[in-house]
Amino acid sequence: MSHDHSHHVSNYNRAFAIGIVLNVFFTTVEFIYGFAADSLALIADAGHNLSDVLSLVLAWGASVLAKKAATEKRTYGLRKVTVVASLISAAMLLAALGIIAWEAIARFSEPAPVASITMMVVAAVGVVINTATALLFMGDHQHDLNIKGAFLHMAADAAVSLGVVIAGALIWWKGWLWVDPVISLLIVTVIFIGTWNLLKDSMNYTLDAVPDKIDMSALRKYLENLPDVARIHDLHVWPLSTTEVALTVHLVVKGSTPEGFLHQIQHHLHDEFSIEHATIQIESEADEAYCSLERPH
Repeated sequence: MSHDHSHHVSNYNRAFAIGIVLNVFFTTVEFIYGFAADSLALIADAGHNLSDVLSLVLAWGASVLAKKAATEKRTYGLRKVTVVASLISAAMLLAALGIIAWEAIARFSEPAPVASITMMVVAAVGVVINTATALLFMGDHQHDLNIKGAFLHMAADAAVSLGVVIAGALIWWKGWLWVDPVISLLIVTVIFIGTWNLLKDSMNYTLDAVPDKIDMSALRKYLENLPDVARIHDLHVWPLSTTEVALTVHLVVKGSTPEGFLHQIQHHLHDEFSIEHATIQIESEADEAYCSLERPH
């Protein structure tokens, strides 16, 4: 028997649309002024913003596809596409970071004049736009890896743009041209940390690892201590998507189970462990010997 309590995640169509339009506009402006000012920090930030636009498009498409109904071919629907989108987004961003780091290191040996005032003004606009976009995704970023990716990208962009403002100020004040590539490398470092965690989580979800929010020790203890349950076996927990967790388990019971037994378990799994889709098989102690999943393979 299965029971589904989907965690409610808001519809983010409007947020994605606004975020994409704002960032396409800003990325274009930042590239133009980055080349005009010969600022690697601005160009690096613009490149990162471009990858964020692509990430927002991927995340939006994935969130739409995840709502498609299940079919005979795909019995869980397309929920897993949100995990794939997160993984692709993280991989794309890591590739972009490598290019930015390479260019920044090369700039140390050949420092170039930078239009610091232009650099500061453009980056300051970026702080406002990226902060506003991040706030659009703040509501469910702790519940949905797909939304978390969008939120972290935008929040990091806001911090990075602030860093570019600081670099421009130092160049204008002290004339330190080396600050530009240094800030670029700091941008790479900050983004890499957040991206690495996103990549790791996305990879784990792709490989059906138990989500970090699930305490397997507490979960197993709860199931084993249920009234009339002698043993449990074949316990599996995995992510159906970036928002839903599934569970299967066999409960070996000593006798008959009381009315509402499964219903109570499924509600507890949802409320205490955030497991939305639980499939539970009840076996008598006599039937346990004939369960093929309990036998050694």
